[in-house]
This record gives sequence, structure tokens and C-alpha cells, in this order.
Amino acid sequence: MPTPNPATPETPNSQTLKVGLVQMAPVWLDRVRTLEKVARFVAQAAEQHCDLVVFGEALVPGYPFWIELTDGARFNSPAQKQMYAHYLQQGVVLERGDLDALCRLAAEHALAIYLGVMERAPDRGGHSLYCSLVYIDERGQIASVHRKVQPTYEERLTWAAGDGHGLRVHPLGAFRVGGLNCYENWVPLLRSSLYAQGEDVHVAVWPGGMHNTPDITRFIALESRSYVLSVSGLLRPSDIPEGTPLREEMLAAGKPFFANGGTAAAAPDGSWLLEPVPDEEGLFTLELHHARVREERQNFDLAGHYARPDITQLKVNRTRQSTVRFEDDEKD
Repeated sequence: MPTPNPATPETPNSQTLKVGLVQMAPVWLDRVRTLEKVARFVAQAAEQHCDLVVFGEALVPGYPFWIELTDGARFNSPAQKQMYAHYLQQGVVLERGDLDALCRLAAEHALAIYLGVMERAPDRGGHSLYCSLVYIDERGQIASVHRKVQPTYEERLTWAAGDGHGLRVHPLGAFRVGGLNCYENWVPLLRSSLYAQGEDVHVAVWPGGMHNTPDITRFIALESRSYVLSVSGLLRPSDIPEGTPLREEMLAAGKPFFANGGTAAAAPDGSWLLEPVPDEEGLFTLELHHARVREERQNFDLAGHYARPDITQLKVNRTRQSTVRFEDDEKD
């Protein structure tokens, strides 16, 4: 994957960015049908002339809500093994071309996409899942795949730990966009790794929950003096297809929502552009103005005039981690 160039001055004709925040429910644990639904929202965002469209964490094929509801920590449970096998089968394999249709759609409409997926990674053997945030650029190229560095709480029972390879920002018009998964947004050093690359639109993706976004969205905006887009998912009982393992056990909890949204957006001064939205599925569009970033950086720029690299520095390892390196003999 290409390494983005250092930040460069914006061009005069690209001072605004129209973004689409998609709060949607997956067809839970059904990769194909969820990707079809994602594509429909991308097409809708294109009709509204969006330059960037963002989806929630682990959206394809869905977040592992069953763990906390079905005794997910029980060791060697046949039911949990069956569920994991199903989850793994529905994982996204980039090398297989699972996102090719979305890439073509991005290129056709010259828009970029941030999408949360459960990545089944052949470079790590193909039988573990990584919570990955994929960036597809406006040319339809997969420009980065950020694997969540540390799964949170019960996520550790079904997700593998990622690495720093995807800690990258990308040029988009006058802006530089970057993103993190869920609780990574609370980690100062991960945020700082993006700030140092000139990030001025921060994408924070979440599985969905009004408890997540009201505080951290505005805090990151105030800290970074960037736009912050917090995008969440939804999950209702009706979104779980019949025949899904452990479906009846989950429905027995009687919850109207397993995830109730909370998508929100803040300006570089911390003010709300979109207050957290509960319960509602839809596309929310906003227009971002680069001048607002420049104005707020006048008095505070963490990676620039307010930094003291002679005192503190951050070291980031962006090597894609692997358990093996092969050195084959050259054949004549």
C-alpha cells in the first residue's frame, strides 16, 4: 500500500468537503447482504455529491453482540465454537475481492469510503478475525487497512490484536483524513500518531451506543482542532436473520436495540455539527470548511507550534506483523 506523502498546502478549489455519515444496521453476520446494503448507501451518498462516506465499526458482517448475552467466555463450548465458525466464514477477505464492487463504486463516483469490517486475514493464516477500518480512496484503491491494535473487553474472545500498519492519513481535497476503531479513540498515543501526519478530519467508528460518542467526539475536536466524525452502527432484533446460530438466545434478552446508534460530528472548536443521533437509520450529510481548521490551529497545534519534540517524541512501528518470514532458495 502506498505511503501518503507529507502534508502539502491545499489547492484553492478544494476548500470544502462534503461528508456522508451512514448509521445503518447490518444484515447481521451476512457478509454479502450487508455489503449490498452498504453499496446502496454509497450510491445515495453519491447522489448527494458526497466526497467521503463513513460507516461504523465491524459493520461487515457485524459486531459480536452474542458474547455478553450467551455465556461467551465458557471455555470449549460447542455453541460458542459453532458461532465463531459462522462468524469466521462471514469475514471479509480483501485478497478474495470481497470489496471490489465497493471499490468500483468509489471510482465511478470519485468519492472515498471508510468502512469497518471483520477482516479474515490470509497473511495471518486465515482463521482469526481482525477488526479493520478500510479506507478506499476516490480512485477506488484500498489505500490503508487499520487492524484494531487492542480488542476491548469481550471482543478479545473473538478478535485478534492488530498492529500499527494502518496508522495512516490520506489526502482528500484540502484535507487529510485518518481514523481509529472505537476505544482506540481514547488512546492518546494512537491519536497523536495521526495528528503528526497532518490529520484534520478524524474518523471515529463505533459499533453503536449512545454511551460512546457524546464526550469523546467533542474532546478529540478540542484536542486536535480537527473535524471529528463519529459514526455508529445499529442492531435491532429484526436485523438478525433466521437460522443464525444463537439467534434465539439473543432474542431472549428482550432488548429493543443491541446497538442504538449515536452518530455525531464536531467542528474544530468542539461545537456540534451533528448532535448524537439515537435509534435512527440513515445518511447524514455535512459540509466541512478547511478555513475552520486553520483558524483553530492558530492558537493550538499539537503537531506544530505547540509541540516540543526536543522533550517528547512518539515512535510508531507501522510494520505489518507476521508470525513467519520465508526465505526460499532461488531456482535457476
